[in-house]
Amino acid sequence: MEALHVDSQPHLVIVPSPGVGHLIPLVEFAKRLVSLHNFSVTIAIPSNIPPTKPQRAVLTDLPSTIQPLFLPPISFNDLPENPKIETIIILSVTRSVPFLRDLFKSLIGKTHLAGLIVDHFSTDAFDVAIEFDVPCYLFFPPSAMNLSFALQMPSLDQIIAGEYRDHPELIQIPGCIPIHGKELQEPTQDRSDDAYKLLLHNCKRYRMADTIFLNSYPELEPEAIKALLEEKPGKPPVYPIGPLVRKDCSENEERADCLKWLDEQPKESVLFVSFGSRGALWRDQINELALGLEMSGQRC
Repeated sequence: MEALHVDSQPHLVIVPSPGVGHLIPLVEFAKRLVSLHNFSVTIAIPSNIPPTKPQRAVLTDLPSTIQPLFLPPISFNDLPENPKIETIIILSVTRSVPFLRDLFKSLIGKTHLAGLIVDHFSTDAFDVAIEFDVPCYLFFPPSAMNLSFALQMPSLDQIIAGEYRDHPELIQIPGCIPIHGKELQEPTQDRSDDAYKLLLHNCKRYRMADTIFLNSYPELEPEAIKALLEEKPGKPPVYPIGPLVRKDCSENEERADCLKWLDEQPKESVLFVSFGSRGALWRDQINELALGLEMSGQRC
């Protein structure tokens, strides 16, 4: 029987959490790994909806050694009404783990599978890498201060009773200025919500990573990064590799029309509202927003 040929080129699987804002920096990271270190890459994208137009736009004109793969959509029919976006994002990855396992099975025999890279919401995918004895890496897109807080969050969860916003003392974050609990990111403000529990679950698993790649740089956040670079028991090494930004965002007709319209408006007359690439409003919310704009007496 003829031996199965295994490609000697090191291959990586990258798993971004849903949302084009999470996809862009990981695609840029993949481009660097391919061009500078001769990796080949599969980008496995989990979601509960079909691929969006912005996602497809990010994945056009990639090098031939980067292959995007949209995993089968998963269902959220069993979730309570109006779950927070963090719950949707994290569970999209968690419920896609069986599909990711099938992908690893298909790659393990024909590629030199060198590692799994996930973002900060996708650490449940580590289980697949460990199962196949493949190194796992964490890519952290937000700021160094966010990462410092995330690594501290399991300890804070044990130390602080009640809601963070009610904590009477300033919260200490290594390398950062102390802040009030009410100033922490929104998903941490209700510790009974699934979004908080899932965020905490992911933060606890950051220490499972062999390495953490941070999309920031010392000139921007010197003190926070200095603290992150300190060696501590159980903490993976942190490498600031940023900024990873999309450099080849070409103009398209739709974007050009939007900018042309904006240029024609009176100065300081336009209010831009963004709900994020995964944001969506219920009909009642849209009606309330429209009513508020109408009652303001301003141009709509």
